[in-house]
Amino acid sequence: MRWLSAPRARVAASVTCKATGTLAALAMIVVGCTSVTDGDAAVAEGEAPLYRASVSASIEESAASSSARESERQEALTTEAIQNSCEAMSSSSADAIGAVNTYVDAFNAANPVDVRRTAGPAVDALNLSADLVAGTISDPLSPDLRDALNRWVESARAVATAIAGNYGAEEFNAAITQLNDSKTTALDRCDAAYR
Repeated sequence: MRWLSAPRARVAASVTCKATGTLAALAMIVVGCTSVTDGDAAVAEGEAPLYRASVSASIEESAASSSARESERQEALTTEAIQNSCEAMSSSSADAIGAVNTYVDAFNAANPVDVRRTAGPAVDALNLSADLVAGTISDPLSPDLRDALNRWVESARAVATAIAGNYGAEEFNAAITQLNDSKTTALDRCDAAYR
């Protein structure tokens, strides 16, 4: 038989003590959990209806509370969607209309250099507004508001195409009329959604 050196003997003793301690703790838990209580397993006749009524009331209250929280969550999502879409529409459409008006002024002045200089910024502002507004359209919005915003997006792209394609005055003016009408409708729907 070979003797363990002092450090090895201490490690072996420590492991043995820890294992023995763990087993002792487990035995105490098992013994402590096996106690038996006296009593009858039958339901008290008078208490069962009260218990059922209490459980039923608790379930109803929980369902009502859950429904109210979901309703509040949906309302908050709708409010946020309206604010995002309408703010995007309001600010970007104003910038786009301003850029288009600058282009129209240059066109009406019959200054080809200014027409070319202002066409790009007008096209860019219209496309930016269309992209921005399209990116905010979502399901929580009402169908009327979604349709109005989509009409703005389509009209802004149509005017951008007309400017970039150097369309004639009649086609350009028809596109501008649609743009102005769609802007008015979309902003009116936004105002109504805030009320």
